Amino acid sequence: KYVKEAYMEKQLNTHNVTLRTCGLPQQFVSDTLPQVALCGRSNVGKSSLVNTLLGRKKLARVSGEPGKTITVNYYNVDNALYLVDLPGYGYARRSASDQKRWRALTDRYFQNNKNLRLVIQLIDLKVGPTADDDTMLQWLFDTKTPYVVVATKADKLNVTQRTAQLQRLQEDQMVVPGTPVIPFSSLKGYGADAVWEAILSVLIPADSASL
Repeated sequence: KYVKEAYMEKQLNTHNVTLRTCGLPQQFVSDTLPQVALCGRSNVGKSSLVNTLLGRKKLARVSGEPGKTITVNYYNVDNALYLVDLPGYGYARRSASDQKRWRALTDRYFQNNKNLRLVIQLIDLKVGPTADDDTMLQWLFDTKTPYVVVATKADKLNVTQRTAQLQRLQEDQMVVPGTPVIPFSSLKGYGADAVWEAILSVLIPADSASL
């Protein structure tokens, strides 16, 4: 706890953020800053998570038309790391050409990305994992990519429903046992600290834990 607080207060200024939007693979960043990628279906709440984590209301624009934008958005946080908002998947109305473009862009992002430290896999807690979510979870398992699950829109369920859905998600056969599952609500603001804990756990040197 103390390591995380010291890091946040003294070493990471979350108000110092710049955005780079990339619609083509050749526009991707080329520096060696660690990257934390946000992945999930269209309209699952990736932009809302970014805004909450960085304490901003409109830094990441929440689209009124899910699936319309196919870009990789790099949020450079204090020149210490990138939060990378990947284009959402599973949008049924996306044209064949747009689906091809989405796949080419996301495939190239993940391909041989040595700076990727963690994937934050967002899943709508009320809806539960979709077939597209399962495909992504399988890929993360197959490639041994470190990930956590953030269960979004948790405020849409009452306490009993939320508890049941969280247990169901934790026990889902596609989720690796022991994987952190973090309930999150941008409306209520809870869950952000736990997400930061997960992010910093892969950024702070192991020997810092003893400080």
